[in-house]
Amino acid sequence: MYTFILQMSYDLTKDIILLLEEFDSENRNHHYTHDIDGFKNWIFDNHQKETAHSPAEWVGKENGRSPESVISTLLVHLNRYAKTYSKSAIADSDFSTQEEFIYLINLRSFGEMSKTELIRRNIHEKPVGILTINRLIKQQWVEQKNSPDDRRSKLISITPKGIAALEKQMDKIRKATKIVSGNLTEAEKLELIKLLNKLDHFHNEIFGRNIDTKNLLDTIFSEYSFNNN
Repeated sequence: MYTFILQMSYDLTKDIILLLEEFDSENRNHHYTHDIDGFKNWIFDNHQKETAHSPAEWVGKENGRSPESVISTLLVHLNRYAKTYSKSAIADSDFSTQEEFIYLINLRSFGEMSKTELIRRNIHEKPVGILTINRLIKQQWVEQKNSPDDRRSKLISITPKGIAALEKQMDKIRKATKIVSGNLTEAEKLELIKLLNKLDHFHNEIFGRNIDTKNLLDTIFSEYSFNNN
C-alpha cells in the first residue's frame, strides 16, 4: 500500500512538472501571471476549451433523438430525484409536502407577500397553492391579513412558530440541496445556474400570462422562433 502511494505521488508530481513545462512554453507572451494563480487560470481555460470542443453524447443520439428531447427528459428526472431527497428531508416531521417548507423559505427570504405572489413565485396553479397556504395557516406557521392597498387581497407572512418549524428541518433540507448538486464542481455549478436562470426567465414570462392550456403550445410556437430540425 505504501509503495502504491509513493508511486501515485511520483506519477502525480511528474504530471505536474510536465504541465508546468507546457504552461511555461505557452505563456511566453505573458498572457498569464507567472505564479500559482496564473497557472490555475491557464489550467481552467484549457479545460474549458477541451470541454467546448468535446461533443455531447446521449442515449438515442445515433437514432436521431434531439437535444431538446434529452433536455426535457433530464429536467423531469432531476425534478423527481430532488423530490425524493426532499421527502427524506421532511420525513418524521410535521411537514406534509415539500411545497410547505418551500413556501416558508420564500416567506422568510422575501418577506410578507400576497397569496397570489406567493403561489406564482412557486410556479403553482392557484388551487394547489391555496391548499398549501391553508395547511400552513392551520399549522399556525403563517398568518394572513387584509392588504392595505386592496381589501380583496390577503397578505401572508411567516410566524415565529413557522420559523421554528423551518429551523428544525433546515439541516436536513441543506443536506438535500447539496445532494441535488451532486458531483458538479464549483465552476460547473455556476455555469449551470446561468443556464437554468436563462431557461427560468424564458418560461416564467410565459407562465405569468396564464395562457389557456389548449392554446398554449400553438401560441408559444407562433411567437418564438424554434429550430424544428
